[in-house]
Amino acid sequence: MCGIVGAVAERNVVEILLEGLKRLEYRGYDSAGVALLQQDGTLSRIRRTGKVQELADAVAEGEALGTTGIAHTRWATHGGVTEKNAHPHFSPERVAVVHNGIIENYQSLRESLTSKGYTFTSDTDTETIAHTVHEELKSGCALLAAVQHSVKQFHGAYGTVIMDKEDPSRVVVARSGSPLVIGLGLGENFIASDQMALLPVTRRFIFLEEGDVAEITRREVNIFDKDGNPVERDVVESNIEHDAGDKAGYRHYMLKEIHEQPTVVRNSLQNRVDDNGLTADIFGPGADEIFRDVKHVQIIACGTSYHAGMTARYWLEQYANVSCGIEIASEFRYRKSVVHENSLLVTISQSGETADTLAALRLAKELGYMSSLTICNVPGSSLVRESDLAFMTRAGAEIGVASTKAFTTQLTAFLMLTLALGEHNGISAEDKTSIVSSLHSLPAKLEETLAITQGIEDLAEEFADKNHSLFLGRGDQYPIAMEGALKLKEISYIHAEAYASGELKHGPLALIDEEMPVIVVAPNNELLEKLKSNVEEVRARGGIMYVFADKDAAFSSDETMRVINVPHCEGPIAPIIYTIPLQLLSYYVALIKGTDVDQPRNLAKSVTVE
Repeated sequence: MCGIVGAVAERNVVEILLEGLKRLEYRGYDSAGVALLQQDGTLSRIRRTGKVQELADAVAEGEALGTTGIAHTRWATHGGVTEKNAHPHFSPERVAVVHNGIIENYQSLRESLTSKGYTFTSDTDTETIAHTVHEELKSGCALLAAVQHSVKQFHGAYGTVIMDKEDPSRVVVARSGSPLVIGLGLGENFIASDQMALLPVTRRFIFLEEGDVAEITRREVNIFDKDGNPVERDVVESNIEHDAGDKAGYRHYMLKEIHEQPTVVRNSLQNRVDDNGLTADIFGPGADEIFRDVKHVQIIACGTSYHAGMTARYWLEQYANVSCGIEIASEFRYRKSVVHENSLLVTISQSGETADTLAALRLAKELGYMSSLTICNVPGSSLVRESDLAFMTRAGAEIGVASTKAFTTQLTAFLMLTLALGEHNGISAEDKTSIVSSLHSLPAKLEETLAITQGIEDLAEEFADKNHSLFLGRGDQYPIAMEGALKLKEISYIHAEAYASGELKHGPLALIDEEMPVIVVAPNNELLEKLKSNVEEVRARGGIMYVFADKDAAFSSDETMRVINVPHCEGPIAPIIYTIPLQLLSYYVALIKGTDVDQPRNLAKSVTVE
């Protein structure tokens, strides 16, 4: 959600800025812009709605030169998708600003600044940052001091970078709630909202902490905490690989990432699970001592990660004998809750920067949770740095906005957590053996499941004229049905809902007719016969069924039901396996609908604002 890139160098930085924006396209955006301090001392700006390439084409039409510059991709909040609302924003041709987040008190700031003679040319909250800093500069202070004074007036979340035409050798950045990372070069330094943007120019990074303000020149980085005190932050050497420019022959990143799942799950398991169970310290130093005392797990997440947490609740209570709660982060942080004794807080996030989840973690620390663990895909992210324990999923860069491989590696991580907590809470030898054996077989089972792609591609044709759908599952397949519905609505724009199939009689049956496709996940488990009864309820009312079923579950296709056989798998990993056909279904339906699969409308990959 929104992307920031900035640079201070001796060379022309425009290509660095544009390449950085391209590497952040996966985050979701609707306009882009760049501002440069030109060699003749002028401040120039180019902005465009649409894709970064349109901005790059506009830049190429002129002679954009500058050794200090900032760039941005915007995901609209305040004000529509127009060029005037695109970043960077200026204040009387002197101050340039890019900003991620929301200034919640922008309206009162706007009124105050208007009374002082400032004219607003956009509908954004961000323009108040530019004018506030400009007003402070009028007192004669340096840019750093102007920003430090200004941020005290802002309420809300911001990651912002500011340039001053009168001081072209530096940029000043500030972080509150929205991530920023400094990239260290040789005789040049950089800033971005995501280290991915800077991988072509550096592998050395400093992650700013909450409340930090930093002054960046070609040769120096000076960081100050929220109280204005100079501080040192660790320099981190990154080994992250970024393959956003390579779809490996696939039509879309999403399809590539679906097919990468056997590999990334294998990576996630490597050196973590052996024939006897888990290897030591996979959740971090001291984890075993913490897990020994855990009597309750509280999971906090958003979106797809929330569905992973819902699935984990079934596993933790069934196998590990640990009570578990799961809550959406945006709800948890705004209600009074009771903290169970010896509770472990578990946060889940692909990016590690999800605003509501991060805020929930900070709240949980105040509430007195025993300890915190994050399951995350990005080393060095805020959730990883601020949690007591961290488990990295090793999914690799996920470019498609609709999460696929990040989700299955999260589920894999939760099965390992189930083993770890079960060791201290009486997991049965039979259940432990079953989970360990299932995890060892998981990558091969995923490969086997991907082999049914053609049947799903053919089935997707029947959704060409559909606008609504229902997904059904029971037990630990209910969250998988929810995830399947989310995927379909995200990328095909078909309205989709998921229900625990036992709930059909409590309302959803009223929706059933021949225009409402019903998608069912049906592994061969102890709930199969109950599920079959639910299927018959739909058939009796003229519904059309699409059933993803274990090959031994005894479903057969007819005029009211299409059956896709899924390879047989053991119970613990069934939710992971049945995720695959639902991902493929959503992908091929989206192709038929002609939507933007990798960057669906109105959505962002990393949700860094409320």
